[in-house]
Amino acid sequence: MNRTLIVDGLNLFARHYAAHPAMNSNGAQIGGIVGFYYAVIEKVEKFKPHTTVIVWEAGGSKRKRDLYSDYKKKSRPQRLNRYYDDIPDTMQNRNFQLKLLISIFDNLPVKQIYVEDCEADDVIGYLCNYKLKSDIKLIISSDHDYYQLINEKTRIWSPTLKALVGVDKVIDRFGIHPENFCLAKCVVGDPSDNIKGAKGVGYKTLTKHFSRFSDEQIYTLEAFLQDAGVINHEKNLKSLQSILDNADTIKRNWRLVLLDMQNLAHSQIQKINNIFQNKHEKSDKMGAMRLLLQNGIQNLNIERGFLTFKVNNLKDGNN
Repeated sequence: MNRTLIVDGLNLFARHYAAHPAMNSNGAQIGGIVGFYYAVIEKVEKFKPHTTVIVWEAGGSKRKRDLYSDYKKKSRPQRLNRYYDDIPDTMQNRNFQLKLLISIFDNLPVKQIYVEDCEADDVIGYLCNYKLKSDIKLIISSDHDYYQLINEKTRIWSPTLKALVGVDKVIDRFGIHPENFCLAKCVVGDPSDNIKGAKGVGYKTLTKHFSRFSDEQIYTLEAFLQDAGVINHEKNLKSLQSILDNADTIKRNWRLVLLDMQNLAHSQIQKINNIFQNKHEKSDKMGAMRLLLQNGIQNLNIERGFLTFKVNNLKDGNN
């Protein structure tokens, strides 16, 4: 059975850009490049995937913004580098690192996906649910949105938790089965994306009053709202009334949070499929080494990356 490593590119890059102090010979920050590179190589060495896919954020989802104009709006700009006051924190440096990082991986045998006007999580949702449904998959990301994709074939490596996240870990932490995590998030909301839920309702409230959230069987939105009405009629609680009062918001959130095909256009899906039709990724060690030399990067072991992919390909019988 095929194994695929899927990297939420911007999520992983942002973590290392914020925390890694590496500099090149010209004194420019390159922590995002160095940290990202080794994080991916280490997971390739351990997971031994047949295919590695890096999915990059592409300006956000127009469909989601059209549905909810305040989606992902923040009250103040995010500080890009959160830990090192003496390291420059500029969009220019961030974009330099991202562009160079993408160019480096263009020379490695990986697939990179950048689809304009959609989010990385929607692309990854499509890959997991359709394109790579039969593969064993490992997603690298700290984004909880992906918890809804977890099953017997899909797990997550969380850089924040420094641990694998599977079905049991989600249930232990939230009391919610991954099959019903999307619905739970629609009700609770997501402040990081500026998605408001039912006021006064958290994951503990849901698991306390609705045992079906912990079940493997899918708990539909319609069944949940019906149950909320029945239980509230019996108990008359503010939290349950809040759910009923915000039924339209919860329904809207479902369209924002669900990682499937509803937020991808046919042309975007076709672009993703076309990338996978090209079975042979580029492998150009000299090209990668030239990039490092031109940009004064001396702390990246490019030989290790090429050796890692070569060993895995030989083991799996690929060319």
